[in-house]
Amino acid sequence: MKQSAQTPPSHGTGRRPGIWRTGLFLVFLAVFLVSGGLLLRNLLRARQEQAAYDALAEQVHQAEASLAGSDSTPAAEGGILPQYQALWEQNQDLAGWLSIAGTAIDYPVMHTPQEEEFYLRRAFDGSASVSGTPFLAADCFAGCGNYLIYGHNMRDGSMFAALLDYADAAFWEEHPTIRFDTLEETGTYEVLAAFYVDVAVTDAGVAFPYYAYTDLRDEAVFTEYLSQVESAALYDTGVTAVPGDQLLTLSTCSYHSSEERFVVVARRVL
Repeated sequence: MKQSAQTPPSHGTGRRPGIWRTGLFLVFLAVFLVSGGLLLRNLLRARQEQAAYDALAEQVHQAEASLAGSDSTPAAEGGILPQYQALWEQNQDLAGWLSIAGTAIDYPVMHTPQEEEFYLRRAFDGSASVSGTPFLAADCFAGCGNYLIYGHNMRDGSMFAALLDYADAAFWEEHPTIRFDTLEETGTYEVLAAFYVDVAVTDAGVAFPYYAYTDLRDEAVFTEYLSQVESAALYDTGVTAVPGDQLLTLSTCSYHSSEERFVVVARRVL
């Protein structure tokens, strides 16, 4: 008897494409859910952190309004301005307050000379924080000539994100001044220049190590810093400075590259 040809068993090979597709879908779904969860968590955390800073700002603004409404200005206790006394009592790392009218920048500024980046990822109260708190360079001191303040460029628009708007001259025209109060005195600064700078280290060093210019008491050093700032400026503000002026330098990441920073320099006018 002639035997019929038989098809060898497939051992399930016909189902494999479907199984692989299902497996890949589940993997992608898991990655999506985890990523989405982390994104949501970070967003909620950022909002909570900003709410805490908003509360601090409201505390300062209320104190200032109260002082403005009084017939006489209370004397600074221990040399500290009354509007910052309560905050300083909460955390004595407080060095001042930075704000730019019409922007989200309205924050305390910290100073820890022994560990400059202590507040890089810490909130005002010292707890862990994604956004951190703006802080002064370790080697800044009263009368140094240049207060250098660092802050994160947060993607949610908080911290120093608004600083990059100074890349547009139109924004500068609408926001020509910055306020930075130390604990002892208020200060209004006029924006002098805004620029991008590459801090990558090459064989020749860093092209413009702006962060090395905090002590500007020496006239030659002041002039050198000002010359490099004006050369790097994105546009001409018409504002300049002379040795002896108090400068303010604000620095943040630009996200164009990991080695690029965005910097705004201003001089004190009040």
